[in-house]
Amino acid sequence: MNRTTVRTVRSLVPARIDRLSWSPFHTRMVIALGIAWVLDGLEITVASAVGPVLQRADTLHLDSYQVGLTATVYLIGQVVGSLVFGDLSDRLGRRRLFLVTLGLYLVASGLTALSWDFWIFLVLRFVAGLGIGGEYAAINSAIDEMIPARYRGRTDLAVNGTYWLGSIIGTLGTYVLLNPGLLGEDVGWRLGFLIGPLIALAVWPLRRRIPESPRWLLLHGREREADEVVAEMERGARALTPVDPARAIELRARDRTPLTTVARTLFRDYPSRSLLGATLMISQSFLYNAIFFTYALVLTHFYDVPDHQTPKYLFAFAVGNLLGPLLLGRFFDTVGRKPMISGTYLASGVLLAVSGFLFHAGLLDATTQTAMWVIVFFIASAAASSAYLTVSEIFPVEVRARAISLFFAIGQLVGAAGPTVFGALIGDEAHPDPTRLLYGYLFAAAIMIAAGTLEAFIGVKAERTPLEEVSGPLSRVPEAPSGAPRA
Repeated sequence: MNRTTVRTVRSLVPARIDRLSWSPFHTRMVIALGIAWVLDGLEITVASAVGPVLQRADTLHLDSYQVGLTATVYLIGQVVGSLVFGDLSDRLGRRRLFLVTLGLYLVASGLTALSWDFWIFLVLRFVAGLGIGGEYAAINSAIDEMIPARYRGRTDLAVNGTYWLGSIIGTLGTYVLLNPGLLGEDVGWRLGFLIGPLIALAVWPLRRRIPESPRWLLLHGREREADEVVAEMERGARALTPVDPARAIELRARDRTPLTTVARTLFRDYPSRSLLGATLMISQSFLYNAIFFTYALVLTHFYDVPDHQTPKYLFAFAVGNLLGPLLLGRFFDTVGRKPMISGTYLASGVLLAVSGFLFHAGLLDATTQTAMWVIVFFIASAAASSAYLTVSEIFPVEVRARAISLFFAIGQLVGAAGPTVFGALIGDEAHPDPTRLLYGYLFAAAIMIAAGTLEAFIGVKAERTPLEEVSGPLSRVPEAPSGAPRA
């Protein structure tokens, strides 16, 4: 039943959150929730590294197309999980989904280690994707809603960038586990899929301590609980400044927001923002999924790198990706969203095209190819993280999780084709085709450049701005300040 309450709630909760300094509470929250990106990076790295191993007759005996297809199916699982759990997150709360999605991933990924044929492996990769996809909407919403405005940009980029910390862990793990001198090839890849579940178990107790988003509680008329959560956040903060009573927000509490309202908000009220969010997500998703899932195949097929040596190249690639958001993140709060987002998209697109031409001309070897990609993706990683930042902060709180899930789903549906397409472009090990692969690189570069250009024209200036001013809540009482979005 689509019903809303009529009770009015007036509160200083958002203003109290935004005046906070960084505290141990924020650190615990980022660690507990940011593990989602660590696990996703770990999963994709392990899957990429074991791809060539799974082609051997004594393992699952897959071909290049099947290796790419398993990556695509994992990404489709993320799409389904994001849509389902994104809706539940707006309806039931951010916190309720944390343990459900983490538990779903933990079980599915753990069982992947027991796969005995292609189809079982495929199904379990899909279910693991469900869990990780479900994490994205609830966690991005919660982080944005509990981080003070002046830290929001750098925090979002750093958290999303921890995907590459997971990649580094996966790279180190597979470097050891795929070494034929230590373990049999049908054992090492299986143990690789157990790394993520062990990390999930370790972080489980910390995640249980994370409270519900105060902004979500306020929207649902639970102002006492919202006050208690903010009071907990304030206890660890330094030198709290008084809050101007005029900054109080007045809302009509509601039980849920109907899907018709979500659709109207996204596509009638904010069409340019929806176009921007979809474009940023699609371009970065295709770029990363296409190149990273097939990274090991390029090294083995074009540069004759032995299977067990590919993780050391992946390690350098992952380090560059991790450092990008960490070192560039603060500029998204100081220089501003539009120049930094458009600049990183444009620069990474141009550099990718340059690296593609060098590859096609035969001027690179495995080491210099990796060095080029480290440079490209140092910038592209910040760009990709800023796509998640954008879609999580430019829409009203009532539809935030579903907006994230929708644009994440759109991006992944397009990006999910990347591994399969690039796997086909690479060809088999005996007849790799550098010309076809160059066309793939140029296409990925072109869509990154197009996204950067669009951001330059219609991007939203959200730096250091309260969420309620970036996009006013739908349930805001008309007599309250309008909080009109800034262009």
